[in-house]
Amino acid sequence: MEIGIDSFAAILPDPATGQLPSATDRMADLLAEVEVADRAGLDVFGIGEHHRAEFLDSAPAIILAAAAARTEQIRLTSAVTVLSAADPVRVFQEFATLDLISKGRAELVVGRGSFGEAYPLFGMDPRDYDALFAEKLDLFLKLGASKHPIWKGRFRAALEGQGVYPRPHQARLPVWIGVGGTPESFVRAGTLGLPLMVAIIGGTFERFRPLVDLYRDAGAKAGHSPDKLKVGVHAMGFVGETDAAARDAFFPGWAHLTAKIGRERGWSPPSRQQFDAMAGPEGAFLVGAPATVAAKMCHADDALGGVSRITFQMSTASLETAAMKRSIELLGTEVAPIIRAA
Repeated sequence: MEIGIDSFAAILPDPATGQLPSATDRMADLLAEVEVADRAGLDVFGIGEHHRAEFLDSAPAIILAAAAARTEQIRLTSAVTVLSAADPVRVFQEFATLDLISKGRAELVVGRGSFGEAYPLFGMDPRDYDALFAEKLDLFLKLGASKHPIWKGRFRAALEGQGVYPRPHQARLPVWIGVGGTPESFVRAGTLGLPLMVAIIGGTFERFRPLVDLYRDAGAKAGHSPDKLKVGVHAMGFVGETDAAARDAFFPGWAHLTAKIGRERGWSPPSRQQFDAMAGPEGAFLVGAPATVAAKMCHADDALGGVSRITFQMSTASLETAAMKRSIELLGTEVAPIIRAA
């Protein structure tokens, strides 16, 4: 099982003072976190894509390129690229360039996005949510297969054999499909034979097993070998010295963001009781001491019938960068050895 971190470059108020750090300082801290993850031996670091004031990740390829120049081993991925609202040609060029800078460490997780801001921002109609993604994914995959693609669709100009450069260092850029809870998304990924990254940000891991089975069944029916049908999990996570310390560190930032987004979506306000339940033995939050987190990762692997990668979304913790770095170190030096031994 590969282990990594996904960051949305959240910029959150200090829980003691209520003051926001500067965007410049937060970006410097984020790049330092990637360096720590690389030194700690983690497998992958992902940067999300949002177009909101709470996050600094609207241009993930640029952040990843800066990280590539400061790291040596860790793979660098989007988490996720909102492909529906982007030009696939430009996305391919950006990540092929990242792959050259990193000497073959670039990947993408592509999806439709769980927030809608990108669609009007880039002139897309949200009513075309499904059609946009299907068409743009088709084009993106063709770009990986051919330097001179022939392609025609509804939402961008046709390609008639123009060269698309640069080409990546790797023979093909690895592409994962990022999904939430829509069955059709799981079936699409399986039919295409692409690895699946499931965002599980609440509830239980068991709840997603029927959807993961849909993915594997669709892949088998399409003739793809089981080794191609990899399942990854993106989950809320944070590692502390003790269970209590980890929960106390993670809760304020999680509650702040969940409350803000919840007001927009009509959710009830989050509570500490709700949070503790999701961080408990049955919940899907990977928050706790190293042994606790490792046990829950093994549980996720079992509940979903085998997991190839788990990435921790820990950037909602309102913490000083030293505490964040310590959590990353614990994940790499104490949690990862337990998982690899198991």
